[in-house]
Amino acid sequence: MQNIIQKIALCGVMILSIFACSDNNDSPANETYSFSVQIINMTYAQPLSAPVAMLHDKSFKFWRIGEPASLTLETLEEGANGSGLPALQPVNPQFEAVDAVPAGGNVVFTLQTTDATQPYLCVAGMLINPNDAFSGVNSIELDGLSEGQTRVYNTYAYDRDDVTSVVTLHGGVVSANDNFNESTPSAADKFDNPTLRIIVTAL
Repeated sequence: MQNIIQKIALCGVMILSIFACSDNNDSPANETYSFSVQIINMTYAQPLSAPVAMLHDKSFKFWRIGEPASLTLETLEEGANGSGLPALQPVNPQFEAVDAVPAGGNVVFTLQTTDATQPYLCVAGMLINPNDAFSGVNSIELDGLSEGQTRVYNTYAYDRDDVTSVVTLHGGVVSANDNFNESTPSAADKFDNPTLRIIVTAL
């Protein structure tokens, strides 16, 4: 009889332990992850088209170096309209700026998610004057960024090849001051990498 009581007591402890574990597993799902994002235009005279940003899981990217650009990325790179990029995953936390960011200017916004699988960030905008360059960060991981901690990312300029549509690093601007009379940009429109600085702080 005593053995039966001991077994019942043991089962009771095991059940309580399972419930306790279940409660612990549920709590992260209810946690809100918040990030402050600041985009700084570091160029001398290049306005940045209204940038877009999105939180997502690790399987997603706005672009892939060495691979053909999507039509939505092409629309950003050629037409300064990046709204199609976050629309690829419309339910994800995202941001679309209203105005362009002038050289030396910045924009700050907050992104929030309750999905622990979405600690990845994409940001993109077009460098307007070359009419063929874009910049941003692509699927950077924010997991492990504790409250109050900050990470800083300096970005490169990218290009989409007109023939192959493959995404590559941008080769720079050839201006009218370089004896290329057909070029609209001037020497002031040239840029060096990094083009943007993106500062992410966990809230």
